[in-house]
Amino acid sequence: MRTIVEVSGVVSAAPADVFARLERQLAGSEYPMKLEVDRERRFLAAQGGWWYRGEYEVADDPAGSRVTHRVRNAATGQWWGVLLANRFFVGFRDRVREGFRAMLAELGTASAGRNR
Repeated sequence: MRTIVEVSGVVSAAPADVFARLERQLAGSEYPMKLEVDRERRFLAAQGGWWYRGEYEVADDPAGSRVTHRVRNAATGQWWGVLLANRFFVGFRDRVREGFRAMLAELGTASAGRNR
């Protein structure tokens, strides 16, 4: 699988809390997808459509939790078609980054809200 976009950021909450919130968020998604969960490694993968695979890792960070998100090309056979098609999706990487920032803010707010 080839990585198309990778982003990461920090949420000021405990990794276990951030991972649990992220898992609930992905499990409740309106998009049809297969969800892989490895709680021990704090790793999630959401795969849908013919090419999309979003991977998430939650790691310890001095400021709380570092969340890393990778959009990967899971297409088999003509995988290069995804790369070519994505060149026409002007702003794809920027949209991924913006969506990821919003998700981090939501994860931080949700985790902080539970601790109050």
